[in-house]
Amino acid sequence: MKKRHEVLFNQLEEYRSYLLAIVETVTEEEAEIVPNGFNNNIRWNLGHVYLDQYDWINAVTGESDGPENFSTWFGYGTSPKNFTEHTPALEELKRLLSAQINDIKEKYGEKLETEYPPTEMEMQTIEQVLTRTIFHEGMHMQTILDIKKLINAHSHV
Repeated sequence: MKKRHEVLFNQLEEYRSYLLAIVETVTEEEAEIVPNGFNNNIRWNLGHVYLDQYDWINAVTGESDGPENFSTWFGYGTSPKNFTEHTPALEELKRLLSAQINDIKEKYGEKLETEYPPTEMEMQTIEQVLTRTIFHEGMHMQTILDIKKLINAHSHV
């Protein structure tokens, strides 16, 4: 694997570790709270981050790799109102997120520079997609931090 690809996967793993550390002490009950001014909860944000990487890889490669039903629960424009009894709980989402980067590395690590027809934002490679998903994950990480701050402020009133 090329050095820059190692750097990319190291970054993906590091940022994912940050995300998982942020939600380490979140309870299932806290993960369900949708604060005023928000459309989603912590659980939704975690599922959305997980889905996003697979969705964008699929958008570039045409290889459907995303988990079944995740688009219904966690896709763009969805909310916790779309959850069912089959929607993964917080602990399951943490487990999936923890394994995802290694899964992508194993499946696509040698194909990061393979060029496909351009998609949105002219992305043509998995490497370009993964760079984009780092930004996206950071946005949702901040949303989770904001929700946690509101939950903690409310619980100490």
